[in-house]
Amino acid sequence: MKFSVCTDAVFQNTDTVSAMHQVKECGIDAIEFWGWWDKDIDAINTARKEWKMTVAAFCTQFISLTDPSQRQSYLEGLRETMEVARLLDCKHIISQVGQDTGAPREEQRASIIAGLKECVPLLKEWDITLVIEPLNLRHDHAGYYLSTSEESAEIIDAVNDSHVRLLYDCYHQQITEGDIICHINQLGERIGHVHTAGNPGRHELDRGEMYYPAIFTALEEQKFSGYAGLEYFPREAPEEGLRRLKSL
Repeated sequence: MKFSVCTDAVFQNTDTVSAMHQVKECGIDAIEFWGWWDKDIDAINTARKEWKMTVAAFCTQFISLTDPSQRQSYLEGLRETMEVARLLDCKHIISQVGQDTGAPREEQRASIIAGLKECVPLLKEWDITLVIEPLNLRHDHAGYYLSTSEESAEIIDAVNDSHVRLLYDCYHQQITEGDIICHINQLGERIGHVHTAGNPGRHELDRGEMYYPAIFTALEEQKFSGYAGLEYFPREAPEEGLRRLKSL
């Protein structure tokens, strides 16, 4: 299993380049982060080349796909994000789909699918994968549209292109629906990127009710070859939790 560390979560209040150095010292060669627009991208690019690190993923701008009136803004934001991804040699861009607008759900889902289909030619041209993320509504993201793996799979199947995949966040899906391994097996190759954290609390992987060795085995059995992003808020020194990953 390949790991990437979400520097915005694991190394809060630390600039990205300093966090990258600490990640490398822990024996991990990949990082990811949330927004790119508030970071020194040139410094990150220099550091990743010098330390031979990979930028596994980061987010596009948070513009709604559920609202068709925002589609052109979403596409423009994606193009800007892809320019940054090209510079950083990053192959996965994370996208949220937007808040529930209150319109009928079938209309909102149709808007998401239509918007993603419009992204496909650009994603193919640049050979970048866009991963859409369902989130839990119970604790962290009330009002968001997409929460279940079932509806996520239906959207991905409707788009029907390998450049649009699912970000399967174990923390969010444990809260939303549980049965993590069962859902991983059902989703199969639709999964393009993974996020991990303990539950409850969203802390280190070995704190909480999920047994990550079995989850990682299930992903490997599904031929998942991407990155498992470590997106948790540590309760101890970040390097302690990262080094313990070897025991998992």
